[in-house]
Amino acid sequence: MHSHLKVNSRKMMLLIIKNYKVVLFIVVLLSTVSCSKKEKEHYDIVISDINLIEIENGNITTKTVYVNDGKITKIEAYDSIDNYVTKNKIDGTNKYLLPGFWDNHIHLRGGKSLIEENRNLLPLFIANGITTVRDAGGDLTLEILKWRKEINDNTLVGPTIYTSGPKLDGTNATWAGSLPIESSEDITKALDSLEKIPSDFVKIYDSRISRENYLEILKQATDRKMISSGHMPFTVELNEALDYGIGAIEHLYYVLKGCSTKESEITQAIIQKELGFWDAMDDLIISYNDSTAQNTFQNLKKTNTYVVPTLHIGNILSYLDEVDHTQDPYLKIIGKGIIKTYEGRIKRALNASEKAKKTRKELNTFFKTLTKSLHDADVRLLAGSDSGAYNSYTYSGISLHQELEALVSTGLSPLEAIQTSAYNGSKFLKKDEISGTIKIGKNSDLVILNSNPIERIKNTQDIYKVIKGSQVYDPKKMQID
Repeated sequence: MHSHLKVNSRKMMLLIIKNYKVVLFIVVLLSTVSCSKKEKEHYDIVISDINLIEIENGNITTKTVYVNDGKITKIEAYDSIDNYVTKNKIDGTNKYLLPGFWDNHIHLRGGKSLIEENRNLLPLFIANGITTVRDAGGDLTLEILKWRKEINDNTLVGPTIYTSGPKLDGTNATWAGSLPIESSEDITKALDSLEKIPSDFVKIYDSRISRENYLEILKQATDRKMISSGHMPFTVELNEALDYGIGAIEHLYYVLKGCSTKESEITQAIIQKELGFWDAMDDLIISYNDSTAQNTFQNLKKTNTYVVPTLHIGNILSYLDEVDHTQDPYLKIIGKGIIKTYEGRIKRALNASEKAKKTRKELNTFFKTLTKSLHDADVRLLAGSDSGAYNSYTYSGISLHQELEALVSTGLSPLEAIQTSAYNGSKFLKKDEISGTIKIGKNSDLVILNSNPIERIKNTQDIYKVIKGSQVYDPKKMQID
């Protein structure tokens, strides 16, 4: 009897264990299937096995980059192809990934008659891998704000636009749409209006602005922690502008003035109306002094002031009397109204005296040396094309690449030139937490190149794909009107 019970108990135990193993197997199987499903993450874009260029140091490593909702969400060494699904898989083998380029000085302007033609320029930036632009003042602020929203909503193809809104200048300013400044009260009202837009930085122009108002604008803008940039009236010395907090100096004329042993003397002659802007250039080149220049460079560095050389447009404008641009392919793309605005500069260049033409060319050559000297002194440079209406033959999009080439021609390496685009641009506008490098959490504004731009600067134009947020563009298939 006892023995029979023992046998039955053993059988029952074996049966329970057997059933437990079956149940356990099923549970583990279901769990594995469930986990497997969980691991299939969804991404808007995956760029696999690409040569990722760390723009801050030039290191290149093969990575797979994952994008969701316009952000870089993951960067891995290998393509974990079994663990995700994506709407858009890009094979990056033998290709190169960079942050989308920034053009740090453009103009969207020209009044009501050129609104549509300016709007049509925006896809040209994307087609050239430029995902962000800095609009340095004009008369189309309301339109720009509308375009920004459309770009953000993916109803318009174009770059992120950071804008100054209208420029600040004196009464009867050269550029339409400028806010006239005659008093401290005008400055307060103007800055209030710019903050209300809100503008991304304050742009000052020098056609009519007085010395006192120029410095007061800088003081008030600095007190409000507003970023500033601009031209500089020759009635002001460079170190004064630095002391009052200017954030960036557009063009090299003003830096050149700060490198002259005769800066104070020339400034006083300008104030007394004994000397004009262009008349001062020969004296400034002759009185350039390396020791004075080095002191100026150190002050620029100490105050973290950026310089925008705009070399390419200098090359164009200096040789308008010698170079025939009538067959430029971009003339078939740019609107006729914008092309018509080129006529003023062209006529002035052709009608200039031989002395003026010679001075302009000498100055342009000197600026190349000055750019390299600034770079060697660790002054931060910004690549900007100055493209837009009125700036003859300086075309939206492609001219940024020509600016990078011009920077390399001064002696910068391709990497150093590229750093003046998105990397430095994002730092200047204090947007480096969201852009400028390829990092997890940053905006997925990216450009994929077919060839290595670190080896050859012209390779920045060898574009395979452009990524703006969650949109992927093939420049060869883009419809450009």
